[in-house]
Formats: sequence, structure tokens, C-alpha cells
Amino acid sequence: MYVIIVGCGRVGALLATDFCAEGHAVVVIDKDPDSFTRLGDDFRGSTITGNGIDEDVLKNAGAERADAFITTTNGDNSNLMSAQIAQKIFGVEKVVARCSDPVRSEAYAASGLTTMCPTTVGALKIREALGAANGDGK
Repeated sequence: MYVIIVGCGRVGALLATDFCAEGHAVVVIDKDPDSFTRLGDDFRGSTITGNGIDEDVLKNAGAERADAFITTTNGDNSNLMSAQIAQKIFGVEKVVARCSDPVRSEAYAASGLTTMCPTTVGALKIREALGAANGDGK
């Protein structure tokens, strides 16, 4: 699988190293070249310094042939915009955007964009740890 990841923070770097270790071709895009140090010396993918909403950067990353596109920056607007560009302009079928705002995440999901909301997931995991997710704990 050919995977493009926008954002090389903790989440993006973890995904990139995991996918690379599984034998997938991985390209990581980030505005800050220092962020690529999170990938470690064993990372065999590619890195591109640039903005994930810049079409030329995405072309350079090979977005037109990507099997998956994941955007994990800490900016909801940037994540949603780059995910839409990947989906609508480059025709990437598997696109996932991190979106910290649960309301916006649901709205974009309703429009056909796959979102992952760490706020919602975190709250659910806390409820599960307390036995409250299934109505067990009150």
C-alpha cells in the first residue's frame, strides 16, 4: 500500500513507522523538517518538507497514486482541507482526517469524509475504563 501522512507529530510519526515496518511505502509531509527526527534512524520511507494543503507538495508526494491518505496535524482546518484535496482532486479512496472538534468531525463525516476525533475516542476510552461505556457504571 502507498500511504501519505500529513503531519509528523506523535501520531503521524507512529503511524508512519508502523506502516513502514509492515512493508508499506510511506511518504510523510510536514512543514517543520525537525519533526522528521521522530521517525528514527530505521525509517525507510520518504519525507517532504511542505504544507499538506499545497497541491504541488501533494503532487510531489505522489498523491495521484496513493492508496491511503492520512492527515494528523494539530490543526483541524488544515487536516480537513488536505483530506478534501486528496479525496476530491487526487481521487484517493482511503482518506482519514484527524479532527479534534467532535461537532465538526461529525459534520465532515456526514459529508462523506472519514474523520477520527481524538476527543470522542478519548472520552469513550475513559468511560470504558470506568465501566460506564455500556451503561454498567453510573
